Amino acid sequence: MKGGMTNLPKTKKFEVILEMSQRNYPISLLCQIAEVSKSGYYKWLKRQEFPTAKQLEDEKVKKKIMECHKKLRGIYGYRRVKVWLEKIYGLHINHKRIQRLMRDLEIKAVIRKKKPYYGKKEAYVVSDNHLNRNFIASKPNEKWVTDITYLIFNGQKLYLSAILDLYNNEIIAYHVSRRNDLKLVIDTLKKAKKKRNVQGILLHSDQGFQYTSRQYNNLIKKYQMKASMSRKGNCWDNACMENFFSHFKTECFYLYSFKTAQEVKDALKKYMRFYNHGRFQKKLKNLSPYQFRTQAA
Repeated sequence: MKGGMTNLPKTKKFEVILEMSQRNYPISLLCQIAEVSKSGYYKWLKRQEFPTAKQLEDEKVKKKIMECHKKLRGIYGYRRVKVWLEKIYGLHINHKRIQRLMRDLEIKAVIRKKKPYYGKKEAYVVSDNHLNRNFIASKPNEKWVTDITYLIFNGQKLYLSAILDLYNNEIIAYHVSRRNDLKLVIDTLKKAKKKRNVQGILLHSDQGFQYTSRQYNNLIKKYQMKASMSRKGNCWDNACMENFFSHFKTECFYLYSFKTAQEVKDALKKYMRFYNHGRFQKKLKNLSPYQFRTQAA
């Protein structure tokens, strides 16, 4: 009993003591087991019976925090919860208070899983690293990054290819396939070409065999784009694309149990809409990628 009690937050300890005391266990013994003071317990008990105005206000805020947490399936930490409360309810609350209330509620943002690096095949058309980790773009369609990630579900695997604009972190185009092949990246690039004027854009990738193929590089030249590639075995050179995939998997893919490829594609489509149009980002002055681009225009 003692081990279980000492690992609980203090508020939870007091709640357990209250429950056990109603079963005729001595409060002094319960406080000793929980390693809390008897006076502290009685102060807490008094606050439960006669809550202050601040406590009542905290309870109202907690309900709104839980609303955000449940509605967005726990993808927001206390900083984004702060912004959510401001946007949805017009509440301007200190982030430290929100962090404390979330700790009281025992909730926190889901933790992202790191993407393992497995190396790559030898390349035969390699571009210089023109991006050189300069992830800042002064205007839309100046610098794009692209990459591929895999999605494993129900004994199956899909590959997701995406292109992101560094100006506002907007996903320009994406494509899903059961095969991690050249066609996957070609189809993604063709989709981007239909949406934007790609002439002169710097398109950065890693040195995956698809990106170093002659066919891909010939298409880059045909579109009058400029290719850039990460240094060999250095995933940090394309960190922004890795970061997006991490957000998608944490905030969507890992939260569901998919049975079919179509379910994955439907969830991906819904998330892409949310990410581009509804997911505000601190870097973008707490606007979504679409809002940031249209506001600037």
